[in-house]
Amino acid sequence: MRGDRVLWVPGSDHAGIATQAVVEKQLWKERGVRRHELSREDFLREVWKWKEEKGGEICEQLRALGASLDWDRECFTMDTGSSVAVTEAFVRLYKAGLLYRSRQLVNWSCALRSAISDIEVESRPLPGRTELQLPGCPTPVSFGLLFSVAFPVDGEPDAEVVVGTTRPETLPGDVAVAVHPDDSRYTHLHGRQLCHPLTGQLLPLITDCTVQPHLGTGAVKVTPAHSPADAELGARHGLSPRSVIAEDGTMTALCEDWLQGLHRFVAREKILSALRERGLFRGLQNHPMVLPICSRSGDVVEYLLKSQWFVRCREMGERAAKAVESGALELSPSFHQKNWQHWFSHIGDWCVSRQLWWGHRIPAYLVAEEHAKGDTEDCWVVGRTEAEAREVAAELTGRPGVELTLERDPDVLDTWFSSALFPFSALGWPRKTPDLAHFYPLSLLETGSDLLLFWVGRMVMLGTQLTGQLPFSKVLLHSMVRDRQGRKMSKSLGNVLDPRDIISGVELQVLQEKLRDGNLDPAELVIAAAAQRKDFPHGIPECGTDALRFTLCSHGALGGDLHLSVSEVLSFRHFCNKIWNALRFILNALGEEFIPQPAEELSPASLMDAWILSCLARTAQDCERGFLTRELSLITHALHHFWLHNLCDVYLEAVKPVLSHSPCPPEPPQVLFFCADIGLRLLAPLMPFLAEELWQRLPPRPGGPPAPSICVAPYPSARSLEHWHQPELEWRFSRVQESVQALRALRATYQLTKARPRVLLQSSELGEQGLFEAFLEPLGTLGHCGAVGLLPPGVAAPSGWVQAPLSDTSQVYMELQGLVDPQTHLPRLAARRHKLQKQLDGLLARPPSEGEAETQRQQRLSSLKLELSKLDNAASYLRQLMDASPSPGGSPSP
Repeated sequence: MRGDRVLWVPGSDHAGIATQAVVEKQLWKERGVRRHELSREDFLREVWKWKEEKGGEICEQLRALGASLDWDRECFTMDTGSSVAVTEAFVRLYKAGLLYRSRQLVNWSCALRSAISDIEVESRPLPGRTELQLPGCPTPVSFGLLFSVAFPVDGEPDAEVVVGTTRPETLPGDVAVAVHPDDSRYTHLHGRQLCHPLTGQLLPLITDCTVQPHLGTGAVKVTPAHSPADAELGARHGLSPRSVIAEDGTMTALCEDWLQGLHRFVAREKILSALRERGLFRGLQNHPMVLPICSRSGDVVEYLLKSQWFVRCREMGERAAKAVESGALELSPSFHQKNWQHWFSHIGDWCVSRQLWWGHRIPAYLVAEEHAKGDTEDCWVVGRTEAEAREVAAELTGRPGVELTLERDPDVLDTWFSSALFPFSALGWPRKTPDLAHFYPLSLLETGSDLLLFWVGRMVMLGTQLTGQLPFSKVLLHSMVRDRQGRKMSKSLGNVLDPRDIISGVELQVLQEKLRDGNLDPAELVIAAAAQRKDFPHGIPECGTDALRFTLCSHGALGGDLHLSVSEVLSFRHFCNKIWNALRFILNALGEEFIPQPAEELSPASLMDAWILSCLARTAQDCERGFLTRELSLITHALHHFWLHNLCDVYLEAVKPVLSHSPCPPEPPQVLFFCADIGLRLLAPLMPFLAEELWQRLPPRPGGPPAPSICVAPYPSARSLEHWHQPELEWRFSRVQESVQALRALRATYQLTKARPRVLLQSSELGEQGLFEAFLEPLGTLGHCGAVGLLPPGVAAPSGWVQAPLSDTSQVYMELQGLVDPQTHLPRLAARRHKLQKQLDGLLARPPSEGEAETQRQQRLSSLKLELSKLDNAASYLRQLMDASPSPGGSPSP
């Protein structure tokens, strides 16, 4: 609408782990088949089938939301173009020495049988003993405990070193016990050996400055194959790791027959029993700890030694960190800079291998029965095609390529590897390098800002390395949409909100059927269904696209997480109805013969006309500022206030008597037209469907052919409307609105539902008197009163008129004589007072609370006391009115 060239590329990644898990669950549920019972090709056909059926839902949701994407460019990370880009990136990084294969500790999900990224490891704090039900484990497992185990000192029957551990199942993998060199409790044992409590094998007692003497007993067991910290310690001391937990989470053959093949947490109990039998168990105690959980499966993450492919990240990460530090790359909102710098200052090499079938197959080949020159490691080669890899292998081994047997790596690449290439691959890389200097990755769906920051970090690292340029000058990070309680949306919690259900409405029965058609476990299904029934007992009412968009934007894109409430969306649907009714009134007022004037020729004939045009100009300013600062909540607030409070509640009500005059003055209809035209164009980016429907109904605009759609009509600029803006007039009218509120409060207190009492305004200040005089007619209209006049300063209040202060210098008088029957109204006031007094007594009896609750309590107390005071004054005045006789002279004429 502003004439800028913009591009929003629709696309989605293949979500390797999540998608494979869903399809595996579905195969088991529908056919009782496990993945490994199918060939890789057959399984992938099932995944593609699922993708064709379900994979388009995100794009369907975006279409329903009215998102303005270039659908001709829609792409998917498993498309041919993306696959070419992924292979090219892998080969280039490998040739640059930034991608290598190595045996290292990785985050391993036993439930998924795959390595996972750091961002997929949820650090769950435990205050102490906590029971968790884990995938594949028959009984709940206790965590948050510190187990004490004795390691006898070799050669000294009565001497032992007690170590504390939270992972007794890893005892078979211990290769040493470590203490701090300055810990006086163990200096006499330096250089001695300890007997392993399970196997009796001798282990060295080593000293290392990283051991913390004040924690536990000051002695720790060293398990290099299952702990990152122990791996570093073991490397410093030349210790060989022992892998005792297998990929599936069972104990390996190194654990001997009595443990081999057992689930690791079942083995834990057998190990503890064995220690008790041997008299080497020294007790347990509560131990606050942080437990690594796989966010994909809910299983406890294991650290396993695996030969995997890694990307060297230190130098690339330093460049990414410096880009933000120097201002070359701007993160918005700026508070993300702290997380960005922290992440890159602690970044390790990136494990990109995944033991899945769904994803981009790694373009690396093992040369069978060959080893790299001068090394005993397996010989691996990398190539864009097998033919290219074979040429590399021939050169490396010195043998003819046709004689070599190449076996392609069965693993696939981390989904983040291909999704980090998305902006480049979607725009033609590697065939051409797009100019991305002003590209904004606006949204990565189903994630929050932390994950988005992680994705952007990968993108900046790879993009800068592969294209030779910083890929973006800015990045915009959006909030995560959570449920109304602030919980992350999860199918297992039953709190997922499909935007299409909010837009069109859905019955509870349909919501429950969607849950049953999913892949939830029976226990999860029961919990999710119950939560759904509680949150949506009557289903979800139809709210419409515009109301949902407006709600999402009203929270602001730059704040914290967004807590979405359906009731809030419903309230904005009512706002949409208000706009619809306002346009119906305006179109009726314009009539069929109306011809709009050019905006520059519009001259308001009244102060009310000038006021509403000033409000319109100020709204355009606020919207422009909101878009420039990306604070969408400023825009929604400005538009909501203009349409609801300025236009509907005030101007339309005030102009009704003017429009009923015959003939009608020409200016108010022109003002109404421009309020509708400009107001709808301001609204269009947020409420495109409502704005389009109503804007097309307006009479043709002056000055050439109309735009075919509001979405390409000019967006109103603040500068073009600046001549209408009169801040002083708006301030003056705000005083009038305060008077209107006072009049309405008086009407409510005395329950004047139909009567139109006369009103007098009095002020001791000349300027204030003139202000009231300029707005007497709209004041009476908006206050639902009769004639409104001015009472000169110093003149006594008329008899039978109730008074209310407006300020220190002004007051308002409203006629009650003959309009109110005191004998009827006094009992009603007493009943209202009794009800409010009970509420006040209840609040006073409640003990004070803390924080926001106490603030709300005090506000409610003040409100009740004020209302009671008003009722007492009203009752007193009615009693006076009942005793007084009518004034023979009558009331002064307004």
